[in-house]
Amino acid sequence: MPGMTLTQLSAFVLVARLGSVKAAANALSVSEPAVSQALAALRKYLGDPLLVRSGNGMTMTAGGTRLLAIAAQMVALGAEAESAVRSAKGAPEQLRLVAPSPVVEFVAGPLGETFGARSSGTIEISSGVATTAEMGALVSQRLADVALGPHLGGERSMGLVSEPIFRARLVVLAAPDARFTGPPARWPWLVETSATDPDSDVGRMLRAARIPESSLSVFPTQTAAWDAAARGAGVAPGIAHLAVHHVRRRELTVLDLPGTPIDVVWHVSTLPVDRRSAAASSLRHFLSTPEAMKLLRAPGEGLAPARFRPPVYVTIWS
Repeated sequence: MPGMTLTQLSAFVLVARLGSVKAAANALSVSEPAVSQALAALRKYLGDPLLVRSGNGMTMTAGGTRLLAIAAQMVALGAEAESAVRSAKGAPEQLRLVAPSPVVEFVAGPLGETFGARSSGTIEISSGVATTAEMGALVSQRLADVALGPHLGGERSMGLVSEPIFRARLVVLAAPDARFTGPPARWPWLVETSATDPDSDVGRMLRAARIPESSLSVFPTQTAAWDAAARGAGVAPGIAHLAVHHVRRRELTVLDLPGTPIDVVWHVSTLPVDRRSAAASSLRHFLSTPEAMKLLRAPGEGLAPARFRPPVYVTIWS
């Protein structure tokens, strides 16, 4: 009988951390059947269900609970092994950044270019979009190296260090001549994909304002949502300084709504110093410099963000 694989262990850890096969599949950028098959193979090999369905998602068995910490270590060691072999070959060290969609769209590109230039080609940085829950699971398992955005230090079992690095304001924008009647809950709200994450800043704002899901139109990028708002299609929440180009061109203006603006804090989240990669430590140091703060304050025009894709060794699904 074939033994356990990193694919199977990664599937198990992410289902356990995120609470469902669907969430794990999204985090790994694979299909739900692929995750289910990997989990089924691990269950068969170990002779234990490991995870069972419950009213709140998935609950670990006693065996699954004991396996989780060990499996998490093995997946992390797999990432270390890959990095060690790449280093021995003289290949650049890989640095994988995960963040909410607007951060990837506006900040990750300029940040990656500047940081990559500083490293003189010894570090290759890639970035992708993930939900708040996915970010913590991915970084804790070394499937990503750094998360930039929400605070991820709340769940101690993840073992992450989450430090504040940048303050911003969440506002609501609309075309200068747009007029909307009735309460905000009845207005058309134009949002980007991370707004559907209940733990995101925009998701919490919409929930606090009691904006119904029926009032939301979800766009693939923040820029697309703002462009629609500039045409008068509705109102669009977003980080104020990221919308500076639209505001300067007088395409959008900040609305004065109760409860806004909302102060938000971007955090950088990594493993502890003794467990994080050298590349992650290097980026963490760079993010404390004036040069990095300038990039965060004055981002680019925006590039279409892509979903995060984990390393090859956990995405070879048979």
